[in-house]
Amino acid sequence: MGVVIEREEWELNPLVYVFLFASCLASIFFYPYFSKSSSIRASTASYPFDLGPTAPFLRFQRSFLLLYSLVSVIEGIQSAFGEYEYVQYGLSREQMVLVLAAGAAAALFIGTFSGILSDVIGARKACTLYCILHLLVGVLKSVSWLPNVWVASVCLAIASSIFSFCFETWMVTEHEKQGHKQDMLGDTFWLMTFCESASLVGSQGLANLSVKDLRRGFSLPYASAALLAIIGVLYIRKEWKEWSGCQHTSIIGSYRKSFSSHVLQDKRIWTLAWAQGSIHFSLYVFWFLWAPTIVADGREVQLSQIYPCFIGSRMLGSTGFPWSYGMTSPVHNEDTLTIAYIVAGMALSIVAYDYQEIGVLVIVFCIFHACVGFILPSLARLRTMYLPNELRGGMISLSLAPANAAILLVLIEGGYHRKTENSTIMALAAFGLFSAGGCIHMLRWWIKHPRQNWHDL
Repeated sequence: MGVVIEREEWELNPLVYVFLFASCLASIFFYPYFSKSSSIRASTASYPFDLGPTAPFLRFQRSFLLLYSLVSVIEGIQSAFGEYEYVQYGLSREQMVLVLAAGAAAALFIGTFSGILSDVIGARKACTLYCILHLLVGVLKSVSWLPNVWVASVCLAIASSIFSFCFETWMVTEHEKQGHKQDMLGDTFWLMTFCESASLVGSQGLANLSVKDLRRGFSLPYASAALLAIIGVLYIRKEWKEWSGCQHTSIIGSYRKSFSSHVLQDKRIWTLAWAQGSIHFSLYVFWFLWAPTIVADGREVQLSQIYPCFIGSRMLGSTGFPWSYGMTSPVHNEDTLTIAYIVAGMALSIVAYDYQEIGVLVIVFCIFHACVGFILPSLARLRTMYLPNELRGGMISLSLAPANAAILLVLIEGGYHRKTENSTIMALAAFGLFSAGGCIHMLRWWIKHPRQNWHDL
């Protein structure tokens, strides 16, 4: 008589969603009441839901966030199906890894210099190029049952590289040109992370609703992405002012000298670059390995129910940013950022070190994403303090080069040749986060004044 082993599927408590949603709302709406002085806060910063004298800034901010949310939905649709899409196309595991490696190589060899090109030609054109690349991929995947996955992977990798800097660069530059206060940028930075996370959740839902039968392909969601890309191009051309960038040879030469002196020879920028690259690498490692880690040993779980918890945690982490740099915080923002890096590194270290139950893994991964939600706007703020706006795109894209090189190596050695264990890869990501925390801590010991005075934000 055979032994029947009953397998019980792990289910997530729906109250987790309620908790994350309520926590985000409480963090946003209670912040003004916990400020030390409402009059001081009104004179030094603008809360995103305030009205009055900051109305021109709020119009600019909300116009930008509307477009940023739109392009974030496009980004989310293109990554909604992952390996399930490749399986439908008939790709083997090795072929999937090679397709992803081709994208990582494109991000390394093309994306690295895309930021410098954006600084030269203008961030507005780079944002338009981002939408055009997604339009091409959307059309390619919507009209063909078996599209060229290599072309799509390369285009999406380049688009993701451009997305990492172009919208932030344009926003900061236009913010300064319109004469808004520098301390108002902090609200826009954390709202960017918040809106991007919310848009990712919405894009996943939109993509899943669009595909009711996998046998009919993925044409409908990608057609939606192409339509949104067209709307994005039209919105940029209509609402955004033209910024010509560096059009003359003399100006390009001046840019080269400025980039060398402010980026390549400034140790503060090198530390920020390493911190940016480390969080970029850890995020990619997480998205590659979180599902295999949770379903290890054949454990059964609905992964689609867990994904929104991670993004919700990132939203919650982003709402903690104004508490850190505002009047309510007795601790300097760089100290809090260092702690966030260390906690994120510890979270990945736990996963790399030992086998855990699904519930523990979900909690640890949520903590990691909450730290990410706090880190991203904090790094954007530090870039504004130490870096000229006209060099922002080049610095960000250059800082991602080591991370993209590491991702390419991990895909080849760990994914294709299978010579590197997943736990080792996770440990490397954790080490990068610890070292990034050390870099941010070093900034507190350097006496140089930032380029712009943020009044000890």
